[in-house]
Order: sequence, then structure tokens, then C-alpha cells
Amino acid sequence: MLTVQDVTYRIGGRVLLDGIRLQLPDGHRAGLVGRNGCGKTTLFKLILGQAHADGGIIEMARGQKLITVAQEVPGGEQTPLEFLLESDKERHELLHLSETCTDPDKLGDIYERLLQIDAYSAEARASTVLKGLGFSDYQQISPLSSFSGGYRMRVALAAALFQQPDLLMLDEPTNHLDLEASLWLKEFLKTYPNSLMIISHDRELMNECVDNIFHLQQGKVTRYAGNYDFYLKTYLEQRAFSEAYNVKVESQRKHLMGFVTRFGAKASKATQAQSKLKAISKLVSISLVNDDPTIKLDFPEIEELSPPLIHYEKISLGYDDNTVLKNLSGSIGPEERIALLGSNGNGKSTFAKFLAGRLKPLTGEATFHNKLRIAYFNQHQIEDLIMDETAYQHMQQAMPGGNETQVRGQLGRFGFARDKADVVVKNLSGGEKARLVFALMTRTKPHLIILDEPTNHLDMEMRESLMMSINKFEGAVILIAHDWHLLNHTADTLWLVADHTIIPYQGSLDDYRNEVLGKAPKKDEKKGKSKGK
Repeated sequence: MLTVQDVTYRIGGRVLLDGIRLQLPDGHRAGLVGRNGCGKTTLFKLILGQAHADGGIIEMARGQKLITVAQEVPGGEQTPLEFLLESDKERHELLHLSETCTDPDKLGDIYERLLQIDAYSAEARASTVLKGLGFSDYQQISPLSSFSGGYRMRVALAAALFQQPDLLMLDEPTNHLDLEASLWLKEFLKTYPNSLMIISHDRELMNECVDNIFHLQQGKVTRYAGNYDFYLKTYLEQRAFSEAYNVKVESQRKHLMGFVTRFGAKASKATQAQSKLKAISKLVSISLVNDDPTIKLDFPEIEELSPPLIHYEKISLGYDDNTVLKNLSGSIGPEERIALLGSNGNGKSTFAKFLAGRLKPLTGEATFHNKLRIAYFNQHQIEDLIMDETAYQHMQQAMPGGNETQVRGQLGRFGFARDKADVVVKNLSGGEKARLVFALMTRTKPHLIILDEPTNHLDMEMRESLMMSINKFEGAVILIAHDWHLLNHTADTLWLVADHTIIPYQGSLDDYRNEVLGKAPKKDEKKGKSKGK
């Protein structure tokens, strides 16, 4: 059992966590929610011993193992499979002792413990976890130095899952995953045998994998039994009740004060006036924490263009001698809502770059509408922002003909008031940086918006805002995302990117999930001419 009692933490003289209390019994699974910057990751660090509280007690039951995802995975010649096997220190040490111990009694204890921790099936279990997170058999035995930073973070996640600690703590575990690996992770966590605590802005993950919600707000934690949707419904109902109650209290207070004001000076009414004053003193409103305002994304209105926006015939896409996609033919219409499905490395981002005009076909012909304006978001654009310049300076450079009113107006559409627009980028949160990229990319009133993993830096409320903005937008949208909730509420058409081509996916997102998880036979995709859709 995890116990957090009266834990206080200050940063820069400000109380971030104020007498936090929570308990997580063995076998329970909890989601930690709250707005960005409220202290969720700080509370994780305190529990993990990576930071020290100013007061209070944090305890785990004796002998229990607590693990989170390592922040860095080394490179070198070690393979992902070797890294996972060596990450289980107890198994590694016991196997070594089994080879060197000469005491028969101790050796018996060692073998018994090896059986208890299922040590001899470890390699198969490690391979299953790696495969679920998108590593092929070949990749599992390739050197770590051959992988990108994102894939090394997948290895770190795999190592934490493989060890099956008594308490597994995960902070945004789906951020480095594609949709397919994200679906597998949710399925894995649904049946995780021990305790879980998760920070995530993935609504489906928090609905399917937790049975308690700890809501961190204004330095305090409130527990709600149930998943995220049940928490949200309960929280909003409680807040609505409290607001209605406070309105009644204020109305009663005004009514009683009216009597005191009118008759308080009269001797004949003095006793009644005193009674009213006592009654007023007993009227206590329910203290309400002000919710932070949700910043609404606001994609601009556009003029209508005749179809198609983009048409392509028998094109191949790739880089130098590496052809990623072959013989694609198709078109993009003015109001399309297309989600690209398929594992990482199959060509989703390559196709997105082509549509954005950033990658020319190796072969074939492509035609773009002569008035077409395109906005393209990918997560790496956030890294390309200039850290020592303000949001205003970024927008000013992106709108060379715009005056100050126009520049600040575009920033204002994405929640950058004057004070926030003048803050240097390095001091903005991840969500604010993402909003700045959205503001920059939509400044030209695009007819086609291409979104490649847009949600990594957005909290739950901002993801809902993005969803509503996409649905309200009158142009076309191409979407690559691992956020199931976002895809399910925005995409009208599914295209499967696999085997060097793109074809229409004939089933629903639920059908695709079942295929990925091996719960249903694959549907027969439409054969014949590849349209890129």
C-alpha cells in the first residue's frame, strides 16, 4: 500500500502541494489528473524519492517494489531484449548466484525464488512486451544505438512493464507511441496484476485502465471512485450543486440583511434584528476553487475552393534510394476528414509531408489547386521554436506585412493575451508552445490542415478544444494521432498505410483496434488501384 500523509512542497516560496493526503491500496489503479502545472509530476517525484517534501510522510509497504520509466536509455551495442532482461536486477542477481553458490540450502532457496518470479520465461515475456510496443524480432536484437530517441523511450517503458513492480508509476506513457502501440499498452494495463498510478491526458487510457481518480487542484487532492468519465460527471455535478447552493445562500443573506437594514434601529424590532444577524452569521457558502479557464483553439474561416484540392497519379514517395510508398493515385477533397492508420515506419509522416508540399514525388504526377493554402503541424515544430524570442516576435516574423493589431489578434485567437504574448518561448509550458505552433500555422487561413501527432503537449481540456475546432473547421483535415478519443470523434474516413501503399480501410476504428489486438480476423481490404485512401 502507498500512503501519502500531510505532504507539503514549496517551490520558489509558493506552496505547490499543500498537505496532500492519499492512499492507494494493493491491487488498485489510480489516475492522477489536474491542469498542467498543478504539481502532478512533482507529486510523482516525491513518491519516487526523486524530490524531497517540506513536510509530511510518504510510505510504501515493506518489501514492495516501486518502478517508473527511466528518463534515459543508453545507446551502445546492448539490444532492447538484453536491456529488458538486465533491468530486472533481482532475476539477474539470482541467476548469477545460482551459478556460483555452493551451499545446497541457499541454492534451494535461490531456485525457489527464481520459480516464484517466473525467471525462466523472462525472455519470452520481454519479447512479448517489446513486440506489443512495436519492435520487430529483428529490432529486438539490434543495438540500442541504432534507434531514435523516441524508440529508446519505448525501450524504457518496456523495461518498466516487464519488471511488473508492486506499484508501477507512469507519466504520460503514450506520448512516444503510435496508435497501434498505444492500443496494446491499454490492453496490457487493463490486466496488470499489481497497483498502478498514471498521469495521462489520454482519455481512453484513463477510462479503461484506472478505478480511482485523484484530482489535484490548488495544492489539494480529492479522490473519486471510478474512471475518468465518472469522475468528470461527478465533479461537474458537485460543482453545479455547490454553485446553486451558494446562490440560495446569498439570496437568503440579502433577504435577512434587508430586514436588519429596515428595522434594526427600531427598539421594537431590535430582538428580531439581532436574531436575523445571528442567522446571517450561520449562513456559510461552499468554498469553490476557481477552475482555470480553458483556452479554446480557433481555426479561421476560409473561402471555398472547388475540388480537388490535391490530385496525384501513380506517385512514389521516399528519400534518395529508399522508396517508402509506391504507385499511389487519388485526391483530397475540400471537406475531407481523413485519419491515417498504420504502425510507425510505414509511411504516414512521409505521405503527410508530400501533402504539405515538403516532399516531391520520386515518380508520377501531382497537382495542387492554385489557390490552395496548407497548414502542417508536426511535434518537431515545437522543438524548432526560438527559445529566447517571444510569441509576439515569432508571429511578427511570420506576418511580415501585418501591423501590431493583426499580429496580436492572431495570437489572441489561441489564448495569448498581451502579457503571455510577450513571454519568451523557453518560459512557456509545453501546451503553450503547441498553441503557438497552431497560431503560426493557421495565420494564412489554410484550406487544408495536416496534423501529425498534435496532442503530445496538450492536456485533456485542450484536446477536447482541438477536437471541437477540427469539427468546426470548414476545410480538409489529415490526421495522424495515437489519441483514440480524438480520432473517434473527428475522422470520417480511414486510410491504412502498410506494405508500401495506402488503401481505404473498410471497417470502423473498433474493427481496427480488434485487428491490432488480435481479437478479430482481418477484414478484406479493397483490392485494385491504390488511391492513397
